[in-house]
Amino acid sequence: MTSPSSTPAPPGREATPSTPVKATADRRRWYALAIVMTAAFMDLVDVTIVNIAIPSIQRDAGATFSQIQWITAGYALAFAAGLITGGRLGDIHGRKRLFLIGIGGFTLASALCGFAVNPDMLVASRILQGAMAALMVPQVLSIVHATFPAHERGKVFGLFGAIVGLGAVSGPLFGALLTEWNLFGLEWRPIFLINLPVGIAGLILGRKFITESKAPRALKLDLVGVALVTVGLLMLLYPLIRGRELDWPVWGYVSMGGSLVVFAALVAYERRKTARDGSPLVELSLFRVKSFAAGIAVQTVFGIGLGIFFLVWTLYMQTGLGWSPLRAGLTGVPFSIAVSLAAGLSVQKLVPRFGRKVLQAGALTMAAGVLLYIWESERYGLSIASWQMALPLVVMGLGMGLIVAPLTDAVLSEVPREHAGSASGLINTVQQMGNALGLALVSVVFFGRMSDRLAPPEVGPAFVDAFQHALVWVAVVMTVIFLLMSALPKRPAQHVEGAEATEDAPAAPSAPTRADDQEPELVR
Repeated sequence: MTSPSSTPAPPGREATPSTPVKATADRRRWYALAIVMTAAFMDLVDVTIVNIAIPSIQRDAGATFSQIQWITAGYALAFAAGLITGGRLGDIHGRKRLFLIGIGGFTLASALCGFAVNPDMLVASRILQGAMAALMVPQVLSIVHATFPAHERGKVFGLFGAIVGLGAVSGPLFGALLTEWNLFGLEWRPIFLINLPVGIAGLILGRKFITESKAPRALKLDLVGVALVTVGLLMLLYPLIRGRELDWPVWGYVSMGGSLVVFAALVAYERRKTARDGSPLVELSLFRVKSFAAGIAVQTVFGIGLGIFFLVWTLYMQTGLGWSPLRAGLTGVPFSIAVSLAAGLSVQKLVPRFGRKVLQAGALTMAAGVLLYIWESERYGLSIASWQMALPLVVMGLGMGLIVAPLTDAVLSEVPREHAGSASGLINTVQQMGNALGLALVSVVFFGRMSDRLAPPEVGPAFVDAFQHALVWVAVVMTVIFLLMSALPKRPAQHVEGAEATEDAPAAPSAPTRADDQEPELVR
């Protein structure tokens, strides 16, 4: 299809001055894509870079196991609790505006993390960082969804999948190198401070190149919905994170059970809110879109598996096997390269031809890699070498790559553009809620497997055994994901043969054509 910017003037009409504007907008959307992808990359790197530095933070800052969990889970919890709100705020006040606020706040919080004077300040700064990411990250998919026509989104999400893989590669390596080098005697702190130049550049360039977009009609922020979402998530996740440390008190079980009541109240309230003024926090109508509802379930369970794996993997290599951060980071390179390659290949070549079978194959492949990893860990024990981990990690990475990019594409493919922010917020929320659940479950499936007091000779064997036990749970999660994927559409809507667009996501010019977006903001 010829892009609007290159279409010649119809016969009998001369080109108008708007033609260069369209061409400019067409170029600008690719600049904008690079900027928002860089922000997504920064967020992904921040998660993986922290995982690899956790043992160093524990030693240098004197953090307890509970504080270590909060450094990771606190970020995920704040991220999950704020994502729906962040997505809706983008719909109401403008996705560009919220993106810039988010990236600015994320950069400031990174500085506070880097200069934290004790573990408690680091935990608080990480929670702030997660809250700011919750404003920034939903706008990434929203800007993409509102800016690119349906027939181009497969290519864009392929790029997004490659960025995910690149973030997975770069995070552990950057974390390992920065921790190992101990720049200026700052120990682990540069892993956070590295965000400062990237964030400042994103803030400056984003103001120039990103075009503003909003929902087509005026919306109001649903404050009651915000309160219910936040309270429900806190009631569910806080007891899971603190449960083992507090010996699983009764109030924890009451809180988790009460969270289900809060979520039920949220659904009932949002239905009334929709009928009253059409401005709910959660667009319940999205769940009538089969691809969206099924994809949300897969995203949640997938997040649980990843939350468990990445934290216990880091602890296994560095604490259990006694490896340096650099060796642990380099060990993960085959996994990350496999993710990046498979992600790009799946969206560009495989999904258009085989549809959801690609995602299902990814789940089974990842499960096979996990089982292979368990077998090798049990066979070689404490003497396992990095090269012996390469095969299971490559198999797992290929499986993850087949899932991560096309899943986002499939979930958003049939979502109406006016709900892009809400849908993006929901996608990220459930994935991060799953991730936070997985991190919380580490207390059960990993630390719960070993004694609270271990003599030095017992640490290695105990961590190896706990790692194998945790990976059994990850394999079960992958099997559940495979079953859930049978509810996904056979093909995302824009990949249906002979169609470049769907009824819900029509092909559109490069700039959004909604009523409030008729005059996109250009370079000033």
